[in-house]
Amino acid sequence: MKNYTVRPYIGNDYENWNAFIGQAKNATFLFHRDFMEYHSDRFQDYSLVILDGEKWVAVLPANVVGNEVFSHQGLTYGGLVYNEKLKLASILEIFKSILSFLNEIKIEKLQLKLLPSIYHQKPADELHYALFLAEAQLIRRDTLAVLDLTKKNSLSKLRKRSIQKGISNDFKIKEVADFEEFWNEILIPNLAQKHQAKPVHSLEEITKLKALFPENIRQFNVYQNGIIVAGTTIFDSDNVAHCQYISGKEDKNELGGLDVLFQHLISETFKDKHFFDFGISNENQGRKLNEGLSYWKESFGASTMVQDFYEVATINFTKLDNILK
Repeated sequence: MKNYTVRPYIGNDYENWNAFIGQAKNATFLFHRDFMEYHSDRFQDYSLVILDGEKWVAVLPANVVGNEVFSHQGLTYGGLVYNEKLKLASILEIFKSILSFLNEIKIEKLQLKLLPSIYHQKPADELHYALFLAEAQLIRRDTLAVLDLTKKNSLSKLRKRSIQKGISNDFKIKEVADFEEFWNEILIPNLAQKHQAKPVHSLEEITKLKALFPENIRQFNVYQNGIIVAGTTIFDSDNVAHCQYISGKEDKNELGGLDVLFQHLISETFKDKHFFDFGISNENQGRKLNEGLSYWKESFGASTMVQDFYEVATINFTKLDNILK
């Protein structure tokens, strides 16, 4: 049994953190410190570094609120990050060490939003088993609509008709570097009208992130007669093209603009990706399903994967005693 050291991330760890993320088997660019820190004014970072002597063996992107630590609330997904050389028994010991460390500093609970398996470089579900042993509670489950682009996916008849309608209406698709049109003319008004909400990223934030990650954050707009009518923001990682935002003018959606856009992205732009992730169709912490939105995604051939959120009492580190034979 090894004695792992757990400590909070500090600014001097910046280069080591990013180097570690770059060779992990279950990380994406969202875990790069430049991405995590764009909203540092909104979240009190409490990321953890786990060491075997001086050697980095795992990291936990996280923030703290009161006496709870969250695998970062400002990220789409999170969890324990490690490389392929780390064995299951070591992960169990590391997770025990994390819970023990948090318990010792009076953090009562740890909440984890797990990284969906499509984002793994190699199988990496060791944390699921550790959570089971620690008697973590499943507190939320979202549903992702995902296309496996290595398989044949069938469009529904309705979607085929709508795509043909969009083609006949002469919509133009462009990848653009500027987010202002989509944010100000489509996304912000739609979210305000339909959900009384704002985008997670402000225009200034998404523009900054694009400058930091130009190959990973991509904007595709749909135009009719030179006027923007729809668009989507894609977060492009090694295995997955993920739709961060999808929005269109309601009267134009019936003309097939969004359908033409997504057929183009699936069949051309991202055809060499393993997965295309439309994102969730859930509301109310996973307890409501937007049936119309879910059906639209499924009509492209997408099917369901889940993303789980767990809560574990840090005092449960003792439940990981005497697990290994």
